[in-house]
Amino acid sequence: MSILNDLPDSPCIGICSTLFDEICQGCGRTALEVCNWVFLSDEEKRVVWTRIRAEGTAVYFTRQPQGQGNS
Repeated sequence: MSILNDLPDSPCIGICSTLFDEICQGCGRTALEVCNWVFLSDEEKRVVWTRIRAEGTAVYFTRQPQGQGNS
């Protein structure tokens, strides 16, 4: 059973900015995390989700309707 069943497959929202930034402004992941996402274990993905939720600065979180994205 996946520990990610309550999360979308990926935090990607199609607004990528990893070419000139260390952190993607769209989803909050590092360029390395974006490139390797499909190879990460569920636990590794959970750690990334936890970090980007705590930071809450990516467009993924700032464009969500009230009550979504930051829970």
